[in-house]
Amino acid sequence: MTTGIKIMWINPLGYDAYDQPMADFIAGIKRDDTQVDVVSLDVPGSPNHLEYRTYEGLMLGDTIRATREAAVNDYDAVVIGCFYDPGIEDAREISGEAVVVAPCQASVQIAANLANRFSVIVGREKWVGQMTERVTTYGYRDKLASMRAINLGASELQTDCGLTISRIMEAGRRAIEEDGAEALLLGCTCNFGLYRDVQAELGVPVIDPICAAFKMAEDLAHMKKVFGWTPSRIGSCAPPPEEELASFGVFTGRTSIKNRVSA
Repeated sequence: MTTGIKIMWINPLGYDAYDQPMADFIAGIKRDDTQVDVVSLDVPGSPNHLEYRTYEGLMLGDTIRATREAAVNDYDAVVIGCFYDPGIEDAREISGEAVVVAPCQASVQIAANLANRFSVIVGREKWVGQMTERVTTYGYRDKLASMRAINLGASELQTDCGLTISRIMEAGRRAIEEDGAEALLLGCTCNFGLYRDVQAELGVPVIDPICAAFKMAEDLAHMKKVFGWTPSRIGSCAPPPEEELASFGVFTGRTSIKNRVSA
């Protein structure tokens, strides 16, 4: 018997408009005994998307600080809610006993259990290089059939869901028929909730990155409680020494979280 699970979902932006809709979506897929806080960062002058490495770099420090806050406040898992998986390796180093999950890695791991080849449906061609790097880093490059762009930015994906779904279906159909894809990954967390119509129409698994990342975090948190599988803290997984962090004052002075919504 395990006690309830506590998860922090970090929207790695100083922009809170996504927090409540994502919390509402997560509320519909979480276990009854799972507590979820969806947070965004206290970053003045923040963009509302991370389509550029410049924007991602500006958010990384506060993403790490938010992970540290989760660690010292007994969260069981942290999700970094962007398909670029920004700062995932850095966050894992400082997460204490909290498991750290991100959408791209979770999505490709799930897809690899359902199909031999998958395609990622991305918003813009700009994203392809960086997302291909991620898939390659995770060891799934040989399973990547293609990346297909739908020419919509992250902030546009929920503006007209009918248009977004239509473009995903078109790109997905081409990925299946021309590239040999057997499953599709939606390559942005702002696609949340759109997988159902596409999956019903195209007849292949369509992985929603919020579902993939959140459920993986929830399951890993559950396994942590049952089996004691916490993040390793030796060798390359060793965190910075606490006395050194204290001497530098790295995590003192301010909170990194500006907005918090419970799912």
